[in-house]
Amino acid sequence: MSGASAHGSATAEAIRLELAEAWGAMGAAWGVTPAIARVQAYLMARQEPLTEREVREALGLSHRAASLALAEAESWGIVERVAEPRRVGRRGPAGAAYLAISDNWQWFGRVIAQRKVREGDPIVTILETKEREVALASAADPGDTELIALREWLSDFLRFVRLFDQAVGLVPQFEPRELERALGLLGRIPDAT
Repeated sequence: MSGASAHGSATAEAIRLELAEAWGAMGAAWGVTPAIARVQAYLMARQEPLTEREVREALGLSHRAASLALAEAESWGIVERVAEPRRVGRRGPAGAAYLAISDNWQWFGRVIAQRKVREGDPIVTILETKEREVALASAADPGDTELIALREWLSDFLRFVRLFDQAVGLVPQFEPRELERALGLLGRIPDAT
């Protein structure tokens, strides 16, 4: 079994680990910790349920880091907990294993929904508060031209952010195949430039 590891092909495992590292680096740009993104990519590439220990050992994470990453990936809806499939000769209740959501459109919709809740909704609330504050300050000092300009800009910006937030909120409402078709149609729109 030359060139193989405990996970089968050593070459395939090396590629999976490199993919997990790249996905982890990209995850930070998406507002996801690198450990969560690494766990998701590794589980997607493995295409089978793995225990926390298997994930931890493969990715070189501490027990705490692996547990936290798996729990957070589960809360994002990109990984699900399943019964441990390989319990040959062990007694007691089945342990937990983790499986990546294999439907890319499904996990993408879940990530968008979580990003809206974690990022979009809070910024709308902040902008609404600031819009009220600037309206009160402007009413108290109607001659302050900077406050007037700020109020106008903030009002326009808030309309834009609300519209964007509503558009983002539509994505998770699509069934995965509908989302795939809709985005496929957008890809067919010729570039206007």
